[in-house]
Amino acid sequence: MSTLTFMKEVIRANRSTGAVAPSSQRLAEAVTDMAQLPDAHVIVEYGPGSGVFTKAILHKKPEDAFFVALEVNEAFVKATKEACPTANVIHDSAENALKHLQKEGFDGCDVIVSGLPWSRFDAPLQDSILDATYDVLHPGGRFLTFGYTFSAWMPLGKRFFKEKLNEKFGRVTRSSIIWKNFPPCYIYIAEKTK
Repeated sequence: MSTLTFMKEVIRANRSTGAVAPSSQRLAEAVTDMAQLPDAHVIVEYGPGSGVFTKAILHKKPEDAFFVALEVNEAFVKATKEACPTANVIHDSAENALKHLQKEGFDGCDVIVSGLPWSRFDAPLQDSILDATYDVLHPGGRFLTFGYTFSAWMPLGKRFFKEKLNEKFGRVTRSSIIWKNFPPCYIYIAEKTK
C-alpha cells in the first residue's frame, strides 16, 4: 500500500485509523523483539494496517505458532493480505479476539501486538478493548502497543497509557523513544501477572 493510499484511509476513517504515517520498519522490529515471539504459541495482532508489523511477526514467530490479525478497515485487510499472503487476517474488531481463537481451538493467547490508535477512541471503547485484551491473554502473556510522544498530551491518550494499563496489568514498562518512526513513539509492554 502506498503512503498516499494509506493517508487517504487515515482521512476517510479517522475514528478507527489514527496513524499519521505508516509505522516504520524500526518500530516493527523493536515491538516484535520486545514481544518475545520465539516463546509464543498463540499470537494476535490488532490493527495491522498495511502489514508492517505482520511481516515482522511472521518472520520471528515459531513455525508452528498460531497467528491471527484483526483489522476493522477493509482496505487495510486487503493491504495486509497482499503484503503477507500467508497471514490469517480477519475483518473484525479486537474485542472479538477470543471468539476467533476459540474457533481454532484455543482458549487464549500468549502475545498481543497492537497498532490501534488508543487516543482516537473514547473511554468506553478503550475500556472494552482493554478488558477483552486482558481476558484473552494467558497468565504471563504480553500486550505490546505504542503511543506517539505527543499522545500523552491528549486527554484520552494520557488516561489510557498512564492509568488504564497500570490499573489492568500487573507490570507495565515503557521503552525509550523510538526516534526512527514518524512521529517518534514509545512502546508499552504490559504483562498479565495473574
